[in-house]
Parts: sequence; C-alpha cells; structure tokens
Amino acid sequence: MGIAKTIRPYHSPAGGWGALKAMGTALAEQDIALSGMVTLSRMNQPGGFDCPGCGWADPKNPSPFEYCENGGKAVAWEATQKRCTPEFFATHTVSGLSTWDDFDLEMVGRLTHPMRYDAATDHYVPVSWEEAFATTARHLNALPDPNMAEFYTSGRASNEAAFLYQLFARLHGTNNFPDCSNMCHEATSVGLPVSIGVGKGTVLLEDFDTADAIFIFGQNPGTNSPRMMTNLRDASRRGAVIMSFNPFRERALERFQAPQNPVEMATLTSTPISSRLFQVKVGGDVAVLKGMMKVMVDADRTARREERAPVLDWDFINGHTLGIEALIADLDATTWDHIERVSGLPRADIEAAATAYMQAERAILVYGMGITQHKHGTQNVQQIANLALLRGNVGREGAGICPVRGHSNVQGDRTVGITEIPTDAFLDSLKARFGFEPPRAHGHSVVTALEAMVKGEARVFIGLGGNFASAIPDWVQTQDAMRRLDLTVHISTKLNRSHLVHGREALILPCLGRTELDMQAGGVQSVTVEDSMSMVHASTGHNPPASAHLKSEPAIIAGMARATLGARGGIDWEALTADYALIREDIEAVFPIFQGYNTRIKTPGGFHLASTARERVWATATGKANLLVIEGLCEDPRQREPDTLWLTTVRSHDQYNTTLYSRSDRYRGVYNQRDVLFLNEAEMDKRGLKADDRVDIIAVSDDGIERAVRSFRVVPYAFPDGGCAAYYPETNPLVPLEAHDPQSHTPASKGVPVRLVLSSRATPAQQGVK
Repeated sequence: MGIAKTIRPYHSPAGGWGALKAMGTALAEQDIALSGMVTLSRMNQPGGFDCPGCGWADPKNPSPFEYCENGGKAVAWEATQKRCTPEFFATHTVSGLSTWDDFDLEMVGRLTHPMRYDAATDHYVPVSWEEAFATTARHLNALPDPNMAEFYTSGRASNEAAFLYQLFARLHGTNNFPDCSNMCHEATSVGLPVSIGVGKGTVLLEDFDTADAIFIFGQNPGTNSPRMMTNLRDASRRGAVIMSFNPFRERALERFQAPQNPVEMATLTSTPISSRLFQVKVGGDVAVLKGMMKVMVDADRTARREERAPVLDWDFINGHTLGIEALIADLDATTWDHIERVSGLPRADIEAAATAYMQAERAILVYGMGITQHKHGTQNVQQIANLALLRGNVGREGAGICPVRGHSNVQGDRTVGITEIPTDAFLDSLKARFGFEPPRAHGHSVVTALEAMVKGEARVFIGLGGNFASAIPDWVQTQDAMRRLDLTVHISTKLNRSHLVHGREALILPCLGRTELDMQAGGVQSVTVEDSMSMVHASTGHNPPASAHLKSEPAIIAGMARATLGARGGIDWEALTADYALIREDIEAVFPIFQGYNTRIKTPGGFHLASTARERVWATATGKANLLVIEGLCEDPRQREPDTLWLTTVRSHDQYNTTLYSRSDRYRGVYNQRDVLFLNEAEMDKRGLKADDRVDIIAVSDDGIERAVRSFRVVPYAFPDGGCAAYYPETNPLVPLEAHDPQSHTPASKGVPVRLVLSSRATPAQQGVK
C-alpha cells in the first residue's frame, strides 16, 4: 500500500508538541536520533556553529535550546548518516534519477566524492580533485570572453568563501554574480538605498523588546524564520500590538506554543500572536500601504486643525526627509473605492490598522518575500519605507524596517562583494588591496544570466551551493538552456535537481557542511556569517566530516582559482586556505566597516555592522531619506479578467528554499503530497470545481509559449477572491522569465496570472500529448 495522501485540518497551535515530534522524526529518519541532539546543543551557541537554515538573529544571551523545529530539520538534513557514494551513481543513470522527485533525491544522503558526468554511459563517475579543478580551468580559459561565465552564489556560503569567490571571478574578468538574493530580496537591496541609503534593515533584535507595535507584511515567520516566533510571543505577552497582512491565515500568525516554555507545553496552552490578521489580495500590498498612509494624512490634518498633537512626525519629516508634498498629493488623489478593490480589504480594516500604527510610539515594520517577489516589488518596499518615515520610525529604539532575509548568510555574501553591480569605491578598494584592475562593467543577475543562457551567450556555470535549476523560473526555457552549456559545476553537500539539469560536461564538487569540523593546514578554522540584523559572528563546526574526500568551500574555490589563474594576480591561495584569518584581513582591508574583524568575532554574539540609516545619516543621492511616490496601486489590468486567477507560490512547512524535509505541510493540513492548489470555495463555484478535482494550471502570457503544470488537486482553503496558491518550486515553470520587477529583476513568483482547466477537459496539446 502507498502512503495515504490526505487533507485534514490542523487544529493545534504553531510550535509546541507538534514541532518537537516533527523534529524528533526528522532526526530519527536520518539515523541521528541521539547524536543529532548533541549537534543541536552546539547550534547558535558561543563556540558552536550557526544554523544552516534561516538568517534570524541570535540573542546576546542564548538559551541552551537556541534552535527551532526547522533548524532541527536543517541539521538532520546535513548531519545525516546517509551517504551518496560513487556506488550509488554507478547504479543509477542520470536519466533514471531525473524521474525521481526532489525529496527522494536529497534523501539519498551526503555526497562523498567529487564526480564528473560521463556522457557515454549517462552516469556520474569519480574524478580526482586535481582533474576537476583542471577541467574547470580548461573551460574558463577557453572562453573568448570571460563574461560568458556565470558565478552563482547561494546564501549558505560563508563570508570567507564568498569573498574568495568574488576575487576569483573578478580576476578572471567578470562581474557576473547571479545570486540567490536576486530571486528573493533584491527588491530590498535596490529599493531601500533610494529611500533610506542602505539596502538592509535598520533594527536590532533587542528592538523587538521595546516596540509598541509590530506590523508583518507578506512574511510567514512560523515556517520561514521560526525563531522569530519567540520575539513575537514575548511582544504579544507584554501587550504589543501585532498586525499581520498575508493572503493566508498562517497558523503561526494566529497562535504559538513555545516548545521552550514548560508551562505552555504542560498545560497545552498557547499565546495569541496577531491582534488582527488581514487577508490582503495577492498583489494588493501597495493599496493597503497607501490606504494606511491616507488615513494618517487625514488624521494629521484633523489633529492640527483642532490644535492637537500631530499624527505625522513633522520634526523628523522636515529635518530628515524630502518629498512629503508630492506624497500627500498622491494619497489625496487615490480613491477609497480603488484601494478597497485592489487590496481586497474594506476601508474599516485599513483604518483599524492605521489607527494602531498611529497610536504606537515605536513600531517595527517586518516584511518578507510576499512583498518583494512581485513585478512591483521594489515599489512595495519603498512604500513600507514611506510608512516608517511618516512616523519617524527609523533610527529610533524599538522601531525600524525589518526585511526578513531567508538563508543564513545571503546578506553577508552581498556585504563582502557578491554583486553584479559593484560600486566604483568597492572596485577601487579591491584594486588597492590586490593590485589588479577589476572589471567595471555591470554583470549578470539571475534573470539576465538566464537570458544569456537562452541566447547561447553564456557557456560555463559555476554554482557555489544552492539548487539553481529548481529555484529558477520558466523551466521549459531555462532548464533547456542550462543543458546547452559547455560546463556546469556545482559545489554541494547533497544530490539535487541541478546535478541532473547539467551541461555537456558537468562536475559535482562535495563540500563540508556548517556542522562539520574544518581542519586546514593552519588548524581548525571558523567561518563567519551576517544575520538579517547585520550582526556578524563566527561559526565553528564540530562533527567529523561526512567523508574524508570533502573539501571546504574556501578550499574548493582556491583550487579552481589556482588552476585557472596560475600566477595571475599574485594571490597566495594556499595561504588563504590554510588560515581563514588571512581572508578576514583582506575583507577588512577592502571593507573598512569590518574594522578589527578577527578580534571582534571572538566576542560572544559577534559585532554589528553599523547602519547609517539607524544613525539617521542618509547615504542617498539627496542626503535625505526620500518619500517616494508611485503612480496608482500597481494593479495589473489582467486582475479584472474574470477567468484569470493570481497565483502566489509558497513553501510548505516541511521545506526550506528548494529543500524538502517531507512531502507534508501540517499547518495547512496537507499530508504526503505537494501537487495541490489552494482555492477558496467561491472561486471553485465560479469554475464548476469541487474539492479533490484535478486541474491543469496554465500561465497567462502574451509570448505564445505555453507554460503549464498538470493534474493538481484542488484544496478548498480560506484565501482571498481572485487568487490561488501552490507550492514552490513545482509551480516555477509557470513564471515567465520576462515576469520580473524591472528595477530589481526579482522574478514575480508571488503574482502569476493563471487560468484553470479541469484535467479531463484539457486539450491534447495542454495535456502534453503530441
């Protein structure tokens, strides 16, 4: 009998006994039920390793159990006793493995040996490290233009690895750095600098202890950053107002049971999290934000007319910002009918949220990829900044802007040079330190790298971590383009889809994980990471490596660089690999913000990279924080078409990025399946659908390319009218490559126009029948 695929409501709170059971199951499935608990006791602790999952900040005085359910799963996934050996690859062809799903691929276990693809047999076969490095060098050095190589970076890479990687690529001659940030929070990196002068958040963890109100836009903390739930629980219990805006009524935004709290666990009680939870329409965030600001402007006029205290912080606005007159004029011209239609919320709800914001002396504005992954993601971010600036909630204790970045060092990678649009100041500093002229032309982001592959203008792809082939949009075009590359190289810990969507030649280079001991010629090494709140701290693994044949990420990068560049640049790659403190000295020399790097990481909890915006110093072109006006409410005309739904792609609770810990999603009541479509009953009735019907989801586009996923199970779910939801990355094929934010190039994965066809009614072409 197969595993039952069921849909049943989950009535328990987020966290609690369900979280402990799930984490224990994950450890047991990886054969580390006892050793895994020892490993977890070192996670996010002084002298231990940083969680390989999310980038939420560590408290200054961590508890003995400073980990969450999904952090435990991430450790189980990495510290597993299962192994993916050369014998496994000898048994399975790549074509055969391509029929496996992503969960089964990664559950094979840790990669143990460097491997190369053998086209004659369709197998991966063992290769020596020296031959792997020589193969990479041969392809890179044969390129007629160094810009025909793409250097991808995942957020799991350390500061040290990322810095060496960018140095290697720039010595090679390119600024092509497609990065996982391009697919998630690039709208933050592009939008916030124009608004406030920095591309990062402005809060510290302790600000959550004194905030009067916390507003959460497009973020599901219970799944994507579960340790944040401790801060939200504490804020709720001391009386802070928490307002959440999300198409889903996510369980963790409703109530949470703290596994570390013996009283809640023993009494089976929980803490309410959101004071109000508003189910905004897909793509309706700008309408909500403008509506809240419109209420504030009107209330401020009334207050001043009645000679009461103003609602807007005029001292801050007049002293620190530009653009208030234009913003007010735009808000006055925006009608409530339009706001209600696009947001999906009644005026009274938006007024209630605005009133709570106006009454809070200190407010934190939190947001996630529900804000950034839209065609207007940059504008979404800038309207959140406007909302913060109107009340002076930047540069004040207990207040600020808090973008919740995903992976544990996606922010740090960008800080140390992983960017396709480097500043002249950075390149000048790199030149002064290393004595070479780095390339000045802007390079490729993920979207422009994929466009280059589709056109045949890119020939080599090197991936520092991640699962690029699954994470990218528009699979029919983009995966086919990857197969036409001359060489694909993946630095990985486990088997994933990207190893099967490969170039004519392909290498898998297995690396150490975050939990593992990194012994180099200079002794045991630590790496460093930067969390979502710009805290930099050390991470030191303790577990024996999964295989004697693994190398660290810095060692792999140095090996490729040495083979490719030879004596060019005069870099002593061996010395840098032997002692990572030397890499940190180079980082400090190039980025003075890291002053005292090697000394400061010895401080428990690490150190904070100063934020000019937090100090109310505005590093913008105007020298002020800018209140930015956008025209209209970012409504797509297709949102008015009755047959069109707006699909938002989501993670399941048992998922981190493209990594699947199981096929279930217990908070949403989905078990042992992922081919489901969440749709409300009104939208089902319009289309003559019922629960458990199977539908094909077909993207609406004008380029003549049919994009579809087949036979998805309809699941009735409380979701806003006009929208639907399904899991990522299974629905990535529906996202056209051209559907991205024009400013940040972030794919619009949270707003994809689609139509539904009952699978039995699909045409032969729609069913894929030739």
